[in-house]
Amino acid sequence: MEKDFSIIIGGAAGQGSRRAGLLIAKAFQSLGYYVFVYDEYQSLVRGGHSFSSIRVSSTKKNSSSSEIDFLIALDQRTWEEHRHSLKKEGQVFYNHDYFQIEKEKRAQGIVATQIVEKEKGKKIMENISLVAFFLGSLGFSEEALKTLFRKEFNKFQEINLKIAQKSFEKSILIKKIPLRKKKQEFSLLTGNQALAQGAIKAGLEFYFAYPMTPATGILHYLAGSTGRKAGIKTVQMENELAVANAALGSAYAGKPTMLATSGGGLALMGEAFSLGVQAEIPLLFINSQRPAPASGVPTYTAQGDLSFSLGLGHGDIVKFLVAPGDAEEAAYWAGKLLSLSWEYQTPSLLLIDKQISESTFSFDPEILKKISPIQIFPQSKNKSLNYQRYEITKNGTSSLAFPGQKGIVVKANSYEHLENGLTTEQEIEIQKMQDKRLRKYQAMQKVVNQVDAVKVYGNKKSSQAILVWGSTKGPAREVAEELKIKMIQPLFLEPFPEKRIKAALQGVEHLVLIEGNALGQLEGLLKSYQIIPQEKILKYNSRPFLASEIKAALNKIYKNERSK
Repeated sequence: MEKDFSIIIGGAAGQGSRRAGLLIAKAFQSLGYYVFVYDEYQSLVRGGHSFSSIRVSSTKKNSSSSEIDFLIALDQRTWEEHRHSLKKEGQVFYNHDYFQIEKEKRAQGIVATQIVEKEKGKKIMENISLVAFFLGSLGFSEEALKTLFRKEFNKFQEINLKIAQKSFEKSILIKKIPLRKKKQEFSLLTGNQALAQGAIKAGLEFYFAYPMTPATGILHYLAGSTGRKAGIKTVQMENELAVANAALGSAYAGKPTMLATSGGGLALMGEAFSLGVQAEIPLLFINSQRPAPASGVPTYTAQGDLSFSLGLGHGDIVKFLVAPGDAEEAAYWAGKLLSLSWEYQTPSLLLIDKQISESTFSFDPEILKKISPIQIFPQSKNKSLNYQRYEITKNGTSSLAFPGQKGIVVKANSYEHLENGLTTEQEIEIQKMQDKRLRKYQAMQKVVNQVDAVKVYGNKKSSQAILVWGSTKGPAREVAEELKIKMIQPLFLEPFPEKRIKAALQGVEHLVLIEGNALGQLEGLLKSYQIIPQEKILKYNSRPFLASEIKAALNKIYKNERSK
Protein backbone atom coordinates (compact mmCIF):
# COMPACT_ATOMS: atom_id res chain seq x y z
CA MET A 1 0.00 0.00 0.00
CA GLU A 2 1.43 3.37 -1.01
CA LYS A 3 2.13 5.90 1.69
CA ASP A 4 1.93 9.55 0.70
CA PHE A 5 1.58 12.44 3.11
CA SER A 6 2.52 16.09 3.38
CA ILE A 7 4.02 18.11 6.22
CA ILE A 8 4.49 21.86 6.50
CA ILE A 9 6.68 23.46 9.13
CA GLY A 10 6.75 27.25 9.18
CA GLY A 11 7.61 30.35 11.13
CA ALA A 12 9.19 33.75 10.84
CA ALA A 13 12.64 34.19 9.29
CA GLY A 14 15.13 33.50 12.09
CA GLN A 15 13.04 30.77 13.76
CA GLY A 16 14.81 27.97 11.93
CA SER A 17 11.91 26.43 9.99
CA ARG A 18 14.16 25.43 7.08
CA ARG A 19 16.67 23.62 9.28
CA ALA A 20 13.86 21.92 11.15
CA GLY A 21 12.24 20.86 7.88
CA LEU A 22 15.46 19.22 6.75
CA LEU A 23 15.68 17.32 10.07
CA ILE A 24 12.16 15.99 9.53
CA ALA A 25 13.04 15.00 5.96
CA LYS A 26 16.10 13.09 7.16
CA ALA A 27 14.04 11.34 9.82
CA PHE A 28 11.64 9.95 7.21
CA GLN A 29 14.48 9.14 4.85
CA SER A 30 15.93 6.96 7.62
CA LEU A 31 12.68 4.95 7.54
CA GLY A 32 13.14 4.23 3.84
CA TYR A 33 10.77 6.83 2.37
CA TYR A 34 11.32 9.13 -0.61
CA VAL A 35 11.32 12.78 0.36
CA PHE A 36 10.83 16.04 -1.51
CA VAL A 37 11.21 19.38 0.29
CA TYR A 38 10.13 22.72 -1.17
CA ASP A 39 11.33 25.77 0.78
CA GLU A 40 9.56 29.11 0.54
CA TYR A 41 11.00 32.20 2.17
CA GLN A 42 10.87 35.96 1.85
CA SER A 43 13.89 38.15 1.22
CA LEU A 44 14.16 39.03 4.92
CA VAL A 45 16.63 38.38 7.74
CA ARG A 46 13.94 38.55 10.44
CA GLY A 47 10.16 38.40 10.40
CA GLY A 48 7.86 37.63 7.50
CA HIS A 49 6.81 34.05 6.83
CA SER A 50 8.93 31.10 5.76
CA PHE A 51 8.03 27.44 5.51
CA SER A 52 9.18 24.06 4.28
CA SER A 53 6.70 21.76 2.54
CA ILE A 54 7.80 18.13 2.96
CA ARG A 55 6.34 15.40 0.77
CA VAL A 56 6.90 11.89 2.13
CA SER A 57 6.01 8.93 -0.08
CA SER A 58 6.77 5.31 -0.79
CA THR A 59 7.25 6.14 -4.49
CA LYS A 60 9.24 9.12 -5.72
CA LYS A 61 7.17 12.31 -6.12
CA ASN A 62 9.07 15.51 -6.90
CA SER A 63 6.33 18.02 -6.13
CA SER A 64 4.43 19.45 -3.19
CA SER A 65 0.88 18.55 -2.20
CA SER A 66 -1.99 21.04 -1.98
CA GLU A 67 -3.33 19.37 1.18
CA ILE A 68 -1.49 18.99 4.47
CA ASP A 69 -1.56 15.99 6.79
CA PHE A 70 0.60 17.59 9.48
CA LEU A 71 1.23 21.27 10.22
CA ILE A 72 4.01 22.35 12.58
CA ALA A 73 3.56 26.00 13.50
CA LEU A 74 6.49 27.85 15.05
CA ASP A 75 4.34 30.99 15.14
CA GLN A 76 0.69 31.96 14.87
CA ARG A 77 1.02 33.26 11.32
CA THR A 78 1.91 29.76 10.11
CA TRP A 79 -1.33 28.45 11.56
CA GLU A 80 -3.34 31.27 9.98
CA GLU A 81 -1.62 30.92 6.58
CA HIS A 82 -1.95 27.14 6.26
CA ARG A 83 -4.91 26.07 8.40
CA HIS A 84 -7.23 25.94 5.39
CA SER A 85 -4.94 23.43 3.66
CA LEU A 86 -4.95 21.06 6.65
CA LYS A 87 -6.93 17.90 6.00
CA LYS A 88 -9.99 17.20 8.11
CA GLU A 89 -8.16 14.31 9.79
CA GLY A 90 -4.86 16.21 9.91
CA GLN A 91 -2.98 17.42 12.99
CA VAL A 92 -1.32 20.70 13.94
CA PHE A 93 1.61 20.88 16.38
CA TYR A 94 2.47 24.24 17.93
CA ASN A 95 4.27 26.10 20.71
CA HIS A 96 1.65 26.59 23.40
CA ASP A 97 3.85 29.22 25.11
CA TYR A 98 3.91 31.41 22.01
CA PHE A 99 0.22 31.37 21.04
CA GLN A 100 -2.92 29.31 21.57
CA ILE A 101 -5.22 27.55 19.15
CA GLU A 102 -8.69 27.61 20.62
CA LYS A 103 -11.46 25.07 19.99
CA GLU A 104 -9.41 22.91 17.65
CA LYS A 105 -9.46 19.17 18.33
CA ARG A 106 -6.68 18.60 15.81
CA ALA A 107 -4.22 20.78 17.74
CA GLN A 108 -1.36 19.40 19.85
CA GLY A 109 0.45 22.04 21.89
CA ILE A 110 3.76 21.86 23.75
CA VAL A 111 5.42 24.36 26.09
CA ALA A 112 8.49 24.64 23.87
CA THR A 113 9.68 27.98 25.24
CA GLN A 114 9.64 26.68 28.83
CA ILE A 115 11.57 23.54 27.88
CA VAL A 116 14.24 25.54 26.04
CA GLU A 117 14.62 28.08 28.84
CA LYS A 118 14.87 25.34 31.48
CA GLU A 119 17.71 23.69 29.55
CA LYS A 120 19.35 27.12 29.02
CA GLY A 121 19.10 26.83 25.29
CA LYS A 122 18.76 29.55 22.67
CA LYS A 123 15.33 30.73 21.56
CA ILE A 124 15.82 29.29 18.07
CA MET A 125 16.00 25.82 19.67
CA GLU A 126 12.24 25.94 20.07
CA ASN A 127 12.21 24.44 16.59
CA ILE A 128 14.05 21.37 17.97
CA SER A 129 11.39 21.02 20.65
CA LEU A 130 8.61 21.05 18.04
CA VAL A 131 10.43 18.56 15.79
CA ALA A 132 11.01 16.08 18.62
CA PHE A 133 7.42 16.46 19.84
CA PHE A 134 6.12 15.86 16.31
CA LEU A 135 8.32 12.84 15.55
CA GLY A 136 7.49 11.27 18.90
CA SER A 137 3.80 11.68 18.12
CA LEU A 138 4.31 9.73 14.89
CA GLY A 139 5.94 6.79 16.61
CA PHE A 140 9.65 7.49 16.15
CA SER A 141 11.65 5.81 18.89
CA GLU A 142 13.67 7.84 21.36
CA GLU A 143 16.84 6.07 20.21
CA ALA A 144 16.16 6.90 16.56
CA LEU A 145 15.66 10.52 17.54
CA LYS A 146 18.92 10.63 19.47
CA THR A 147 20.80 9.01 16.59
CA LEU A 148 19.45 11.65 14.19
CA PHE A 149 20.34 14.56 16.46
CA ARG A 150 23.83 13.27 17.25
CA LYS A 151 24.51 12.98 13.53
CA GLU A 152 23.15 16.41 12.67
CA PHE A 153 24.52 18.52 15.51
CA ASN A 154 28.13 19.07 16.44
CA LYS A 155 27.70 22.45 18.06
CA PHE A 156 25.39 22.57 21.09
CA GLN A 157 24.74 18.85 20.69
CA GLU A 158 24.05 18.11 24.38
CA ILE A 159 21.63 20.99 24.83
CA ASN A 160 19.74 20.01 21.68
CA LEU A 161 19.58 16.40 22.85
CA LYS A 162 18.20 17.42 26.24
CA ILE A 163 15.57 19.67 24.66
CA ALA A 164 14.63 16.90 22.23
CA GLN A 165 14.36 14.30 25.01
CA LYS A 166 12.17 16.51 27.23
CA SER A 167 9.90 17.33 24.29
CA PHE A 168 9.77 13.71 23.16
CA GLU A 169 8.55 12.68 26.61
CA LYS A 170 5.52 14.98 26.25
CA SER A 171 4.43 13.47 22.93
CA ILE A 172 1.32 11.32 22.67
CA LEU A 173 1.22 8.65 19.97
CA ILE A 174 -1.17 9.86 17.27
CA LYS A 175 -0.18 7.79 14.27
CA LYS A 176 2.47 5.13 13.83
CA ILE A 177 4.53 5.57 10.66
CA PRO A 178 5.86 2.13 9.70
CA LEU A 179 9.43 1.37 8.69
CA ARG A 180 9.82 0.58 4.99
CA LYS A 181 12.16 -2.04 3.64
CA LYS A 182 14.83 -0.10 1.80
CA LYS A 183 15.52 -1.17 -1.75
CA GLN A 184 18.23 1.37 -2.42
CA GLU A 185 20.20 3.95 -0.49
CA PHE A 186 19.36 7.52 -1.43
CA SER A 187 20.89 10.75 -0.23
CA LEU A 188 19.15 14.08 0.29
CA LEU A 189 20.54 16.80 -1.98
CA THR A 190 19.32 20.11 -3.29
CA GLY A 191 19.40 20.57 -7.04
CA ASN A 192 22.33 22.97 -6.62
CA GLN A 193 24.31 20.35 -4.71
CA ALA A 194 23.42 17.62 -7.19
CA LEU A 195 24.53 19.56 -10.27
CA ALA A 196 27.76 20.49 -8.49
CA GLN A 197 28.44 16.81 -7.89
CA GLY A 198 27.74 16.04 -11.55
CA ALA A 199 30.20 18.70 -12.68
CA ILE A 200 32.83 17.40 -10.25
CA LYS A 201 32.39 13.89 -11.62
CA ALA A 202 32.99 15.20 -15.15
CA GLY A 203 36.24 16.85 -14.14
CA LEU A 204 35.38 20.40 -13.05
CA GLU A 205 38.45 22.29 -11.82
CA PHE A 206 37.37 25.95 -11.50
CA TYR A 207 34.13 27.56 -10.40
CA PHE A 208 33.45 31.30 -10.58
CA ALA A 209 30.43 33.11 -9.15
CA TYR A 210 28.97 36.22 -7.66
CA PRO A 211 26.17 35.53 -5.13
CA MET A 212 22.71 35.63 -6.68
CA THR A 213 19.66 33.77 -5.42
CA PRO A 214 18.81 30.99 -6.19
CA ALA A 215 22.20 29.93 -7.64
CA THR A 216 24.19 30.93 -4.54
CA GLY A 217 23.92 27.45 -3.01
CA ILE A 218 26.33 26.14 -5.67
CA LEU A 219 28.94 28.67 -4.55
CA HIS A 220 28.55 27.70 -0.90
CA TYR A 221 28.67 23.98 -1.69
CA LEU A 222 31.78 24.11 -3.87
CA ALA A 223 33.55 26.51 -1.51
CA GLY A 224 32.83 24.11 1.37
CA SER A 225 34.27 20.74 2.26
CA THR A 226 32.80 18.93 -0.77
CA GLY A 227 34.47 21.24 -3.27
CA ARG A 228 37.73 21.38 -1.34
CA LYS A 229 37.99 17.59 -1.13
CA ALA A 230 37.46 17.41 -4.90
CA GLY A 231 40.20 19.98 -5.47
CA ILE A 232 37.85 22.59 -6.96
CA LYS A 233 39.20 26.15 -7.05
CA THR A 234 36.19 28.31 -6.13
CA VAL A 235 36.42 32.04 -6.75
CA GLN A 236 33.89 34.75 -5.77
CA MET A 237 34.38 37.78 -8.00
CA GLU A 238 33.25 41.38 -7.50
CA ASN A 239 30.41 41.24 -10.06
CA GLU A 240 28.93 39.13 -12.85
CA LEU A 241 31.00 40.78 -15.59
CA ALA A 242 34.17 39.78 -13.78
CA VAL A 243 32.83 36.27 -13.23
CA ALA A 244 32.18 35.61 -16.92
CA ASN A 245 35.46 37.03 -18.15
CA ALA A 246 37.56 35.33 -15.48
CA ALA A 247 35.85 32.04 -16.32
CA LEU A 248 36.63 32.51 -20.01
CA GLY A 249 40.29 33.02 -19.10
CA SER A 250 40.32 29.87 -16.97
CA ALA A 251 38.81 27.74 -19.75
CA TYR A 252 41.14 29.27 -22.36
CA ALA A 253 44.02 28.16 -20.14
CA GLY A 254 42.74 24.56 -20.31
CA LYS A 255 40.84 24.24 -17.04
CA PRO A 256 37.30 22.78 -17.10
CA THR A 257 35.27 25.68 -15.71
CA MET A 258 31.70 26.41 -14.65
CA LEU A 259 29.86 29.52 -13.49
CA ALA A 260 26.32 30.11 -12.22
CA THR A 261 23.94 33.01 -11.81
CA SER A 262 20.29 33.98 -12.24
CA GLY A 263 18.61 35.93 -15.03
CA GLY A 264 19.85 39.38 -14.07
CA GLY A 265 23.41 38.16 -13.79
CA LEU A 266 23.20 36.24 -17.06
CA ALA A 267 22.04 39.44 -18.78
CA LEU A 268 25.35 41.02 -17.79
CA MET A 269 27.23 37.97 -19.07
CA GLY A 270 25.70 37.98 -22.56
CA GLU A 271 28.67 39.71 -24.20
CA ALA A 272 31.12 37.27 -22.62
CA PHE A 273 28.95 34.37 -23.84
CA SER A 274 29.25 35.68 -27.41
CA LEU A 275 33.00 36.05 -26.96
CA GLY A 276 33.14 32.40 -25.90
CA VAL A 277 31.33 31.36 -29.09
CA GLN A 278 33.57 33.48 -31.33
CA ALA A 279 36.79 32.42 -29.60
CA GLU A 280 35.51 28.80 -29.35
CA ILE A 281 36.13 28.58 -25.62
CA PRO A 282 34.39 25.70 -23.76
CA LEU A 283 32.53 26.92 -20.69
CA LEU A 284 29.43 25.82 -18.78
CA PHE A 285 26.96 28.54 -17.74
CA ILE A 286 24.20 27.80 -15.20
CA ASN A 287 21.09 30.00 -15.16
CA SER A 288 18.82 29.37 -12.17
CA GLN A 289 15.62 31.25 -12.96
CA ARG A 290 13.59 33.37 -10.62
CA PRO A 291 10.64 35.69 -11.33
CA ALA A 292 11.55 38.71 -13.45
CA PRO A 293 11.85 41.25 -15.13
CA ALA A 294 14.52 43.12 -13.20
CA SER A 295 14.79 41.98 -9.57
CA GLY A 296 11.35 40.41 -9.78
CA VAL A 297 10.69 38.34 -6.67
CA PRO A 298 14.21 37.10 -5.90
CA THR A 299 13.49 34.22 -3.54
CA TYR A 300 10.71 32.59 -5.56
CA THR A 301 10.50 30.56 -8.77
CA ALA A 302 9.55 30.92 -12.45
CA GLN A 303 10.30 29.60 -15.94
CA GLY A 304 10.45 33.00 -17.59
CA ASP A 305 14.02 32.98 -18.97
CA LEU A 306 13.54 30.52 -21.82
CA SER A 307 13.24 33.05 -24.65
CA PHE A 308 16.17 35.02 -23.22
CA SER A 309 18.29 31.86 -22.90
CA LEU A 310 17.50 30.76 -26.45
CA GLY A 311 18.60 34.18 -27.70
CA LEU A 312 21.58 34.58 -25.38
CA GLY A 313 24.49 36.23 -27.13
CA HIS A 314 24.53 38.47 -30.20
CA GLY A 315 25.14 37.12 -33.67
CA ASP A 316 24.88 33.54 -34.92
CA ILE A 317 25.39 31.64 -31.67
CA VAL A 318 26.47 28.01 -31.49
CA LYS A 319 25.54 26.50 -28.13
CA PHE A 320 23.90 23.65 -26.25
CA LEU A 321 20.90 24.53 -24.06
CA VAL A 322 19.49 21.88 -21.71
CA ALA A 323 16.68 22.19 -19.13
CA PRO A 324 16.66 19.32 -16.60
CA GLY A 325 13.54 18.56 -14.58
CA ASP A 326 14.90 17.36 -11.23
CA ALA A 327 18.08 16.94 -9.19
CA GLU A 328 19.22 13.72 -10.86
CA GLU A 329 18.84 15.21 -14.34
CA ALA A 330 20.59 18.38 -13.16
CA ALA A 331 23.55 16.31 -11.95
CA TYR A 332 23.80 14.23 -15.11
CA TRP A 333 23.45 17.12 -17.53
CA ALA A 334 25.82 19.40 -15.65
CA GLY A 335 28.48 16.72 -16.14
CA LYS A 336 27.44 15.88 -19.69
CA LEU A 337 27.24 19.52 -20.83
CA LEU A 338 30.66 20.25 -19.39
CA SER A 339 32.00 17.40 -21.52
CA LEU A 340 30.09 18.47 -24.61
CA SER A 341 31.37 22.04 -24.23
CA TRP A 342 34.92 20.73 -24.39
CA GLU A 343 34.25 18.31 -27.18
CA TYR A 344 32.70 20.98 -29.41
CA GLN A 345 34.70 23.93 -28.01
CA THR A 346 31.75 26.22 -27.34
CA PRO A 347 29.83 27.55 -24.32
CA SER A 348 26.80 25.64 -23.06
CA LEU A 349 23.89 26.71 -20.88
CA LEU A 350 22.09 24.64 -18.23
CA LEU A 351 18.68 26.17 -17.47
CA ILE A 352 17.14 25.39 -14.07
CA ASP A 353 15.07 27.44 -11.60
CA LYS A 354 14.59 28.04 -7.89
CA GLN A 355 12.32 25.00 -7.63
CA ILE A 356 15.20 22.74 -8.69
CA SER A 357 18.07 24.75 -7.19
CA GLU A 358 16.82 24.98 -3.62
CA SER A 359 14.38 22.10 -3.23
CA THR A 360 15.69 18.95 -1.55
CA PHE A 361 15.33 15.64 -3.40
CA SER A 362 15.80 11.97 -2.68
CA PHE A 363 18.83 11.64 -4.93
CA ASP A 364 20.02 8.38 -6.43
CA PRO A 365 23.85 8.53 -6.44
CA GLU A 366 23.91 5.83 -9.14
CA ILE A 367 23.29 8.60 -11.68
CA LEU A 368 26.82 9.90 -11.05
CA LYS A 369 28.25 6.62 -12.36
CA LYS A 370 26.81 7.47 -15.79
CA ILE A 371 28.91 10.63 -16.06
CA SER A 372 32.19 10.19 -17.92
CA PRO A 373 35.22 12.41 -17.34
CA ILE A 374 35.88 15.15 -19.88
CA GLN A 375 37.93 14.10 -22.86
CA ILE A 376 39.90 17.19 -23.90
CA PHE A 377 40.54 16.42 -27.55
CA PRO A 378 41.85 16.61 -30.15
CA GLN A 379 45.24 17.65 -28.76
CA SER A 380 47.45 19.51 -31.19
CA LYS A 381 50.54 17.66 -32.37
CA ASN A 382 51.79 20.76 -34.19
CA LYS A 383 54.79 21.95 -32.17
CA SER A 384 55.57 24.94 -34.36
CA LEU A 385 54.83 28.63 -33.98
CA ASN A 386 52.37 28.23 -36.89
CA TYR A 387 49.77 26.43 -34.76
CA GLN A 388 46.33 26.93 -36.32
CA ARG A 389 43.94 27.38 -33.39
CA TYR A 390 40.97 27.82 -35.74
CA GLU A 391 41.99 25.35 -38.40
CA ILE A 392 39.25 24.75 -40.98
CA THR A 393 38.10 21.15 -40.57
CA LYS A 394 35.39 18.94 -41.99
CA ASN A 395 33.35 18.82 -38.76
CA GLY A 396 34.16 22.39 -37.67
CA THR A 397 36.16 21.38 -34.59
CA SER A 398 39.80 22.44 -34.57
CA SER A 399 42.82 20.98 -32.80
CA LEU A 400 43.09 22.21 -29.23
CA ALA A 401 46.15 23.46 -27.37
CA PHE A 402 46.66 25.68 -24.34
CA PRO A 403 48.99 28.53 -23.39
CA GLY A 404 52.19 27.21 -21.87
CA GLN A 405 52.60 24.25 -24.18
CA LYS A 406 56.18 24.26 -25.36
CA GLY A 407 56.72 25.52 -28.89
CA ILE A 408 53.11 26.64 -29.44
CA VAL A 409 51.58 30.13 -29.49
CA VAL A 410 47.85 29.88 -28.71
CA LYS A 411 45.75 32.81 -29.88
CA ALA A 412 42.18 33.62 -28.89
CA ASN A 413 40.27 36.41 -30.58
CA SER A 414 36.89 38.07 -30.06
CA TYR A 415 37.24 39.63 -33.52
CA GLU A 416 36.57 37.53 -36.58
CA HIS A 417 39.81 35.78 -37.40
CA LEU A 418 41.89 33.62 -39.67
CA GLU A 419 42.81 30.01 -38.91
CA ASN A 420 45.89 31.16 -36.98
CA GLY A 421 43.81 33.49 -34.81
CA LEU A 422 44.85 36.77 -36.36
CA THR A 423 42.13 39.36 -37.07
CA THR A 424 40.52 39.55 -40.49
CA GLU A 425 38.01 41.77 -42.26
CA GLN A 426 38.16 39.97 -45.61
CA GLU A 427 34.71 38.83 -46.71
CA ILE A 428 35.83 35.43 -47.98
CA GLU A 429 37.74 34.64 -44.77
CA ILE A 430 34.85 35.84 -42.64
CA GLN A 431 32.39 33.51 -44.36
CA LYS A 432 34.84 30.59 -44.16
CA MET A 433 35.01 30.94 -40.38
CA GLN A 434 31.24 31.34 -40.07
CA ASP A 435 30.80 28.20 -42.18
CA LYS A 436 33.28 26.38 -39.93
CA ARG A 437 31.15 27.14 -36.85
CA LEU A 438 27.98 26.18 -38.71
CA ARG A 439 29.47 22.77 -39.52
CA LYS A 440 30.22 22.38 -35.85
CA TYR A 441 26.58 23.23 -35.07
CA GLN A 442 25.44 20.56 -37.52
CA ALA A 443 27.59 18.04 -35.65
CA MET A 444 26.04 19.26 -32.39
CA GLN A 445 22.58 18.65 -33.85
CA LYS A 446 23.53 15.04 -34.53
CA VAL A 447 24.49 14.64 -30.86
CA VAL A 448 20.95 15.56 -29.86
CA ASN A 449 19.63 12.61 -31.86
CA GLN A 450 22.12 10.25 -30.20
CA VAL A 451 21.33 11.06 -26.55
CA ASP A 452 18.20 10.85 -24.40
CA ALA A 453 17.08 14.34 -25.45
CA VAL A 454 13.33 13.76 -24.95
CA LYS A 455 11.63 11.72 -22.25
CA VAL A 456 8.12 10.28 -22.33
CA TYR A 457 6.11 9.28 -19.24
CA GLY A 458 2.60 8.12 -18.44
CA ASN A 459 0.51 6.22 -20.98
CA LYS A 460 2.72 6.25 -24.08
CA LYS A 461 -0.17 5.08 -26.28
CA SER A 462 -2.56 7.85 -25.26
CA SER A 463 -3.90 10.26 -27.88
CA GLN A 464 -3.93 12.97 -25.21
CA ALA A 465 -0.58 14.44 -24.24
CA ILE A 466 0.95 17.20 -22.17
CA LEU A 467 4.28 18.79 -23.01
CA VAL A 468 6.39 20.26 -20.21
CA TRP A 469 9.96 21.36 -19.57
CA GLY A 470 12.15 21.91 -16.52
CA SER A 471 10.80 21.67 -12.98
CA THR A 472 7.19 21.33 -14.15
CA LYS A 473 8.13 17.70 -14.81
CA GLY A 474 7.48 16.63 -11.19
CA PRO A 475 3.80 17.60 -10.74
CA ALA A 476 2.97 17.01 -14.42
CA ARG A 477 4.30 13.45 -14.37
CA GLU A 478 2.22 12.72 -11.28
CA VAL A 479 -0.92 13.88 -13.11
CA ALA A 480 -0.06 12.09 -16.36
CA GLU A 481 0.30 8.80 -14.52
CA GLU A 482 -2.95 9.34 -12.61
CA LEU A 483 -4.99 10.35 -15.68
CA LYS A 484 -3.25 7.77 -17.88
CA ILE A 485 -2.20 10.29 -20.52
CA LYS A 486 1.16 10.85 -22.21
CA MET A 487 3.71 13.35 -20.91
CA ILE A 488 6.53 14.60 -23.15
CA GLN A 489 9.56 16.34 -21.67
CA PRO A 490 12.24 17.81 -23.95
CA LEU A 491 15.57 18.11 -22.15
CA PHE A 492 17.44 19.72 -25.04
CA LEU A 493 16.00 23.02 -26.21
CA GLU A 494 18.97 23.92 -28.43
CA PRO A 495 19.78 22.33 -30.76
CA PHE A 496 16.09 21.46 -30.77
CA PRO A 497 15.35 17.69 -30.89
CA GLU A 498 12.80 17.98 -33.69
CA LYS A 499 12.88 14.32 -34.73
CA ARG A 500 12.62 13.04 -31.17
CA ILE A 501 9.73 15.38 -30.29
CA LYS A 502 7.77 14.52 -33.43
CA ALA A 503 8.33 10.80 -32.84
CA ALA A 504 6.96 11.20 -29.30
CA LEU A 505 3.93 13.04 -30.71
CA GLN A 506 2.98 10.15 -33.03
CA GLY A 507 -0.64 9.28 -32.38
CA VAL A 508 -1.29 12.39 -30.28
CA GLU A 509 -4.51 14.18 -31.25
CA HIS A 510 -4.68 16.71 -28.44
CA LEU A 511 -1.59 18.45 -27.02
CA VAL A 512 -1.50 20.74 -23.97
CA LEU A 513 1.57 22.85 -23.20
CA ILE A 514 2.33 23.47 -19.51
CA GLU A 515 4.96 25.96 -18.33
CA GLY A 516 5.65 28.49 -15.58
CA ASN A 517 5.56 31.80 -17.42
CA ALA A 518 2.94 34.26 -18.70
CA LEU A 519 3.70 34.16 -22.43
CA GLY A 520 3.99 30.44 -23.11
CA GLN A 521 7.58 30.90 -24.21
CA LEU A 522 8.13 27.34 -25.40
CA GLU A 523 5.14 27.66 -27.73
CA GLY A 524 7.01 30.03 -30.05
CA LEU A 525 9.85 27.55 -30.42
CA LEU A 526 7.44 24.66 -31.01
CA LYS A 527 5.55 26.57 -33.70
CA SER A 528 8.77 27.17 -35.63
CA TYR A 529 8.86 23.37 -36.06
CA GLN A 530 5.15 23.14 -36.93
CA ILE A 531 4.23 21.72 -33.51
CA ILE A 532 1.01 23.43 -32.44
CA PRO A 533 -0.43 22.81 -28.94
CA GLN A 534 -4.23 22.96 -28.77
CA GLU A 535 -4.21 24.46 -25.26
CA LYS A 536 -1.83 26.03 -22.73
CA ILE A 537 -1.74 25.88 -18.94
CA LEU A 538 0.42 28.72 -17.63
CA LYS A 539 1.32 29.75 -14.09
CA TYR A 540 3.18 32.95 -13.34
CA ASN A 541 2.51 33.94 -9.72
CA SER A 542 6.08 33.00 -8.62
CA ARG A 543 5.00 29.68 -7.10
CA PRO A 544 5.63 26.22 -8.59
CA PHE A 545 2.88 24.12 -10.12
CA LEU A 546 0.98 21.72 -7.89
CA ALA A 547 -0.32 18.45 -9.29
CA SER A 548 -3.84 19.33 -8.17
CA GLU A 549 -3.75 22.56 -10.21
CA ILE A 550 -2.64 20.77 -13.37
CA LYS A 551 -5.21 18.02 -12.88
CA ALA A 552 -8.05 20.52 -12.41
CA ALA A 553 -7.01 22.54 -15.48
CA LEU A 554 -6.72 19.41 -17.65
CA ASN A 555 -10.08 18.05 -16.52
CA LYS A 556 -11.65 21.38 -17.46
CA ILE A 557 -9.96 21.31 -20.90
CA TYR A 558 -11.00 17.71 -21.55
CA LYS A 559 -14.56 18.41 -20.41
CA ASN A 560 -14.79 21.34 -22.84
CA GLU A 561 -13.39 19.18 -25.63
CA ARG A 562 -15.99 16.48 -25.01
CA SER A 563 -18.81 19.03 -25.03
CA LYS A 564 -17.88 20.39 -28.50
